[in-house]
Amino acid sequence: MKHYIVKGGNALSGEVEIAGAKNAALAILAASIMTNDTVTVENVPDVSDIRAILKTIEVIGGYVEKVDRHTFRINGSGINRDTAVDNEFVRKIRGSYYLIGSLLGKYKKASVALPGGCNIGLRPIDQHIKGFKALGASVRLASGRVDAKADRLVGSHIYMDVVSVGATINIMMAAVMAEGNTAIENAAKEPHVVDLANFLNSMGAKIKGAGTDVIRIKGVSSLHGTTYSIIPDQIEAGTFMFAAAATRGDVTIKNVIPKHLESLTAKLIEIGCQVQESDDMVRVVATKRLGRTTVKTLPYPGFPTDMQPQITVVLALSKGMSFVTESIFENRFKYVDELTKMGANIRVEGNTAIIEGVEQYTGSTLSSPDLRAGAALVIAALAADDYSEIYDVQYIERGYEDFPEKLRKIGAHIETIDTEEEKRRFMFQVG
Repeated sequence: MKHYIVKGGNALSGEVEIAGAKNAALAILAASIMTNDTVTVENVPDVSDIRAILKTIEVIGGYVEKVDRHTFRINGSGINRDTAVDNEFVRKIRGSYYLIGSLLGKYKKASVALPGGCNIGLRPIDQHIKGFKALGASVRLASGRVDAKADRLVGSHIYMDVVSVGATINIMMAAVMAEGNTAIENAAKEPHVVDLANFLNSMGAKIKGAGTDVIRIKGVSSLHGTTYSIIPDQIEAGTFMFAAAATRGDVTIKNVIPKHLESLTAKLIEIGCQVQESDDMVRVVATKRLGRTTVKTLPYPGFPTDMQPQITVVLALSKGMSFVTESIFENRFKYVDELTKMGANIRVEGNTAIIEGVEQYTGSTLSSPDLRAGAALVIAALAADDYSEIYDVQYIERGYEDFPEKLRKIGAHIETIDTEEEKRRFMFQVG
C-alpha cells in the first residue's frame, strides 16, 4: 500500500514555495460555471480535491481545458439547468456543496449530492439552507442529495446563527444573481471568502464588505468571463512554518500573504521562534527547545482549526504544560493516539488537549485520520528519532501539492513507497 517513510532528526533548512489556496480554489472553480463565458483561473493547486471538482464540472457538461499544471480555462455554457450533480467525484470532497450556490444562482435550480471529505466532525448545512430559503428557494434533502429551486431569487437580510465559511460562500454565490440587495450578517471573514468575492466582482458581481462581519450584495442579471489568480494557501504555509519549529530548523516560506498568517506568527513568537516577514515571504527559525502556550481555535482572524494538529505536534515537544482547545469541530483530536505511540504525553478532556511536553518523539508506524492531522503526523515523524511510516496518505494528498518533494528540498528524509523493496532501498540510502 502506498505510504510515506520518514527518517527523522534533520533540522529543516531552505526555501519552500506555497501553492494556491485549496479552499479558495474549490469555491472559485464552483463559481466559474456561473457565466456562459470562458473563465481562466490561475495558481490552481494540483491536489486531489481540486482534480475531483474539475472532473465533476466536466461530467455535468462544463468545458475544462488544462492550460498548464496550475492554470485552467472553464466554460459552463454546456451545463443543463436540470443536471443532477451526483457522481463518484462530487461525493469525495466537502467543497462540492458550493455547486449548490453556483447552480442555484445561475439557473435558480440545483440538485447536488451531499459531500464527503474528512471525518473531523459534523458540518451541518442548516445555515446554507436558511440562506437559500431567505432568498426565496425551496430546499429539500432526500436520498443523500440537496434539491433547491426557485421561480426567482430575491435579495434578503440574512443573519447567520453561527459563523460558517461554507454557508457564507454558498449564500454569496446564490445572492449575486438574485434580484435586489442582500446583506449577510455575522459572515465568515476568512481569506478565501474574500478571494471568492474578488473573483465574482471580476466577473461583474457587486459585492462589498467581504472580510468584515457584513457582506452586502447588489444582484446582477448576468456574469461575464474573467482571468483570475488564486491567493496562496495559508494552511500549507502554516504547516511548513510549524515543521520548521518542530525540527528546530530555518525555513523561508515564499509566495505567502503574511497578513493571513498573523495568528500563527504570534504563537510561534510566543513560544520562542524567530519570525521574519517581508512582502511575500515568512522566515521561521527555531534554535532551541520551545516553550508552552494556550491555544483556542476560532474563526478568522483567530487561530485556524486547520492548524490545530500542527501546533499540537510542536507543543508536545515544548517545555511545560500547554492547552489546545478545539471550538470548531468536535472530532479533531483523533490523531492524539498516534502521537502517543511516538511518546507524546497528551490527554484529551472534552474539547481540550492537555499537553505535557517531552524531549523527543520516537519513530513509529502511523495512520493519517484526516488531511491536516496527516500533515501534522509527518511533522512529528520529521522531528522524531529513527524511522516512521505513515499510512492513509490519500488524506494528505487532498490538500498538499508535492508534499514529500517540497519537504525533501528543505532537507527532509521522506519518500513515498509501495513495497518492502522500496523501503529497504530508502533505508540503505539515508543510513
